[in-house]
Amino acid sequence: MHLKTCFLLAASALAAISAPASAQEVFGGVYARAVDTPFTLEATEGGSVDLTAGVRFGGIEALDFIGSPEPYVVGNLNTAGDTSFAGAGLSWTIGKGPFYVRPGIGLVVHDAPEFRIDPATGDRADLGSRVLFEPEIGAGYRFSERVSVEAHWMHISQGQIFNSEQNPGIDMIGARVNWRL
Repeated sequence: MHLKTCFLLAASALAAISAPASAQEVFGGVYARAVDTPFTLEATEGGSVDLTAGVRFGGIEALDFIGSPEPYVVGNLNTAGDTSFAGAGLSWTIGKGPFYVRPGIGLVVHDAPEFRIDPATGDRADLGSRVLFEPEIGAGYRFSERVSVEAHWMHISQGQIFNSEQNPGIDMIGARVNWRL
């Protein structure tokens, strides 16, 4: 079975197992891939489209001293056959009215090649580690108690922790639709 399929099946299975117990929200999004931002070095993956799906759970009461973050599980599929990933993290929803901001941080496992060279520069362009950090932030609007939409940014990289000589990463910018259960 292809590694991308395994990642997405694992994320979906975890979401399905956990969802009936405490899922608060499901989300899906469409993203532009390899967007040029100051946070990444090129990973030699051209611009393409990513599809993302996930589940967000209720806030963790024991962590109320840092705002009761909401755990999430996410799976991301690149439609051009480049890097896909699955992971989990914590997000915070800031704002009670129709407008809000949702920062988050997670860890993902990806299926990119372990070693890759950028043919244009000769530089290493692999992601440096199988496990990567996944900071993200969304700015959203609530249409109702159940439905919201976000402009959203995700980044995956190893932050030079596993290889101080290189830190290619991938930035994705797009839109998410959230459905509160």
